[in-house]
Amino acid sequence: MSLENAKVLSTEPLLDDDSRWIKLVKLTYQDANKVTRTWESAERRTRPPNGEIDGVGVVAILDKETGPELLVQRQYRAPIDMVSVEVPAGLVDAGETAEQAAIRELREETGYVGVPSLTSPVMFNDPGFCNTNLRMVHVTIDMSLPENQNPKPDLQDDEFIEVFSVPLGDLWEQCKQWERDGCAIDARVANLAEGILLARHFKL
Repeated sequence: MSLENAKVLSTEPLLDDDSRWIKLVKLTYQDANKVTRTWESAERRTRPPNGEIDGVGVVAILDKETGPELLVQRQYRAPIDMVSVEVPAGLVDAGETAEQAAIRELREETGYVGVPSLTSPVMFNDPGFCNTNLRMVHVTIDMSLPENQNPKPDLQDDEFIEVFSVPLGDLWEQCKQWERDGCAIDARVANLAEGILLARHFKL
């Protein structure tokens, strides 16, 4: 397997009846001056009934003797036709809490088992474009546990994910290196890196 083999072969319009995951909608709204306006938006079809979020992102920290490391992964993303560096993430199933979804996705995508320690407020990925939202769940991974010695992911047939870790202190510079290497950087990874950089700069 090589992620570099993946590429977009063709593009074509997607009819609403053929769409499983998203739909496009035209919104009519009133602005702050009571002027009626319209907006184009994308919406997920997969949010569980009565659910508050579409998915979760996982800030998985490996507790190593040499210092904390962030678990990240590389996978090809067809919408941008690039290999992307991301944190583990996925959609929430019906009846799941954000924390339960995070632990499940972490195990499926990376093989690691962890314990949730912190959950973010609901976050919106791109509110000028779509209604997709998520919670970030921080998970600590105890590297002394037997199940974390040789973790094996449980990937679906269409998932091709490379898992690795990066020292938290090196994350900003590593993001710049990934960009030089031609990778896309998921905003959640970049935001974590920038947060660490700001904390250092302002000595927070």
